[in-house]
Amino acid sequence: MPDFDALLLARIQFAFTIAFHIVFPALTIGLASYLAVLEGAWLATRNDVYRDLYHFWLKVFAVAFGMGVVSGIVMAYQFGTNWSEFSRVGGGIVGPLLAYEVLTAFFLEAGFLGVMLFGWNRVGPGLHFLSTLMVALGTVVSAFWILASNSWMHTPQGHEVVNGVVVPVDWLQVIFNPSFPYRFAHMVTAAYLATALVVGAAAAGHLLRGDDTAPVRKMFSMAMWMIFFTAPIQALIGDFHGINTLQHQPAKLAAMEGHWENRPREGVPLILVGWPDMAREQTRFALEIPRLGSLILTHSWDGQFPGLKDFPPEDRPNSTIVFWTFRLMVGLGLLMIALGIWGAILRRGERLYRSRALLRFASWMGSAGLIAILAGWFTTEIGRQPWLVHGLMRTAEGVSAHSAAQVGLTLVLFVVVYFVVFGAGTVYALRLMRRAPALHEGEVPVLGGPGQPRQAMRPLSAASEEPDAPPPHHNRMEAR
Repeated sequence: MPDFDALLLARIQFAFTIAFHIVFPALTIGLASYLAVLEGAWLATRNDVYRDLYHFWLKVFAVAFGMGVVSGIVMAYQFGTNWSEFSRVGGGIVGPLLAYEVLTAFFLEAGFLGVMLFGWNRVGPGLHFLSTLMVALGTVVSAFWILASNSWMHTPQGHEVVNGVVVPVDWLQVIFNPSFPYRFAHMVTAAYLATALVVGAAAAGHLLRGDDTAPVRKMFSMAMWMIFFTAPIQALIGDFHGINTLQHQPAKLAAMEGHWENRPREGVPLILVGWPDMAREQTRFALEIPRLGSLILTHSWDGQFPGLKDFPPEDRPNSTIVFWTFRLMVGLGLLMIALGIWGAILRRGERLYRSRALLRFASWMGSAGLIAILAGWFTTEIGRQPWLVHGLMRTAEGVSAHSAAQVGLTLVLFVVVYFVVFGAGTVYALRLMRRAPALHEGEVPVLGGPGQPRQAMRPLSAASEEPDAPPPHHNRMEAR
């Protein structure tokens, strides 16, 4: 069995790569649906503001999509390189689910992405809108299969173990395992909310710099409405998810709450802050509200649930980490709800666009949704430990037989390459968002005609900052 150092480094490497990867699919899920709404609104109203915003955010989407694909390929390879024993034992479940993602989501996106990115002046408006809808659907379908696979690792069912290998016996039970509906809804809603915060922050930055135009106002208004409605819904989904976690992964829930043991005939308090000490088996410096933990998780005044001491020490997640990542996620969620309510209050009299305090708050909250996604992901994945597949395979049993030096070297290379490549891509995307939406951008003629240079048909080619040709004197879309 590989030593603990190699195991720890393999876990850190996977956590590092997934932390980069999860940000980009979250943005593509949200931006793809946002683009579908913008194009649908433009087709319904012929208001050029929606068209200008579509082309503005299409560039950012192209960058996020490209980086998401690249980072996702790396993660898929790690199942074979760093977690080969898990692939051998659990590949009968995880492999087909990932293949279903390729056969459905990737093929759907591949079939329509080129039309969406480069077909504005090449196909009719109906076909182009269909392409945008199919790409948006593809991002959600991709999340469906990824979450089905990951949720099965948390709450496995629909399988048998034959000669030490997991064999599926009921695919419906495998896919729709007990935690999947809650985790899928929670992740997709988080993607929409995080995207709304990014859009709102970009618009707030333009308004703070004095770029008070109709497209900027429209994107800020749409983002604030999305935050207002979505943030409370996300909190409600999170409550349902927590109850499901209590039912199927009580050790994770106890670690999230810093809850060690029950007191006879007493409700469980809600610990607001504190320091869970794994060695002392207590949460030190705890600031708590009596019985509120019972009220939230059992919906009763004196209900109890298992504490960490109810589980063997080797089966306990690291409460010190999970306790704080969970509170970071919840704290940011409360700030999102506050931002949505504040924006709704200031809508009367156009104060929404003039309150510099609100605009600064919205600007500061731009990355809050993505940080909350990372915090939530760390909470659920570290909270699953020491299990790779809950109750079936421990993490130490699934790692490849590499030395610590080998894993450490590749980890260093990953860190360097990721910060260079994805750091540059992130800076470029931020620069695109900082530019003001161009007016009448959809009128730019198609390149590649007689006597004209050809445009490269790659996703990042759609993210050029300047039009490649001056706009004509008429609207090609409306002329058809």
